[in-house]
Amino acid sequence: MRRALITGTGLFTPPERISNQELVDALTVSVERFNREHADDIAAGRVRAREGSSDAFIVKASGIRSRYVLNRSGVLDPQRMRPSLPRRSESEPSIQAEMALAALEPALKQAGRSGAEVDAVLLGCSNVQRAYPAVAIEVQRALGASGFAYDMNVACSSATFALQSAADAIRSGSARCVAVVNPEITSGHNNFELRDHHFIFGDACTATIVEDAQSARVASGFEILSSSLETHFSSNIRNDFGFLTSCEAEPRDPHELVFRQNGRQVFREVCPLVARHITAHLERQGLVAANLRRMWLHQANLNMNRLIATTVLGREPTADEAPVILDEYANTSSAGCLIAFHEHSADLVEGDLGLLCSFGAGYSIGSLLLRRQAL
Repeated sequence: MRRALITGTGLFTPPERISNQELVDALTVSVERFNREHADDIAAGRVRAREGSSDAFIVKASGIRSRYVLNRSGVLDPQRMRPSLPRRSESEPSIQAEMALAALEPALKQAGRSGAEVDAVLLGCSNVQRAYPAVAIEVQRALGASGFAYDMNVACSSATFALQSAADAIRSGSARCVAVVNPEITSGHNNFELRDHHFIFGDACTATIVEDAQSARVASGFEILSSSLETHFSSNIRNDFGFLTSCEAEPRDPHELVFRQNGRQVFREVCPLVARHITAHLERQGLVAANLRRMWLHQANLNMNRLIATTVLGREPTADEAPVILDEYANTSSAGCLIAFHEHSADLVEGDLGLLCSFGAGYSIGSLLLRRQAL
């Protein structure tokens, strides 16, 4: 059977960045205005007063200190509090295609490949900016790639689910070199006016080259030994904004339909699910947690990552065993675990085992067992 090998990774982050304190300052103005405008309804109990935030609260709740965004002026404008992005014509490249191509450039270079040698493009992210044509096909054309391309969405697990699809395509022979891209514009589906949500997300795009080990041009890579995917339906993390929004008999503000979650319930339910998932995946491969050199977990929340890693290992993980990139990037949805992999994998040596794991809305969980392999 053909072996699927990760031969290159790339990362794009926007040039603009927002600190916790900048978000807090914008939220303070927004909260004061909202509570003032709805004072009578708040007093009568018809409307819930909004709360302010603080840098200390954000760091304690999440471990996040900053995030990259495509547009900071719109997010920090108390009258707007969402990105301000110019409309593009059909003849211009889409924002997500631009992000994907920027992330693919270093990934292809690392793999020693050109865009023309790619014969499949898989794009996975929490929200694709249009229904069709698929952004993946736009990226395919821009690369000069052949074969096929498609978009997919499993929220924060989109990257790991796409990587399994890429590995399956390699093993079946339907592709020889697959580009997986994860352009996450999370600032576009976040409500920055709410204390519990305003700090969570950041924008980024990751790219991964997966190819047949027999034809790879690199000296070493990461072989995808096995993968495990799991889903359980839950409404505790939702985004209801979609193409039927404008058709509803009682229209709603689209801003109120974007990301929302029951954070405490998610923490209680997802952490044990993920820990069991990882342990079961390892057991099926005849392994235990002690065999892992590193875990690259989904970067949603520092407290979640610590609990999951501690449960799997049976002890508190070191920063080397379960690296965290939340402080700089925040939650970048499906891109998070791959940012951790991209930045914390070069030091692994031949034979080292690592586990890439995502988890999020759905609930969806995806894990890939990787081994550093010399060729």
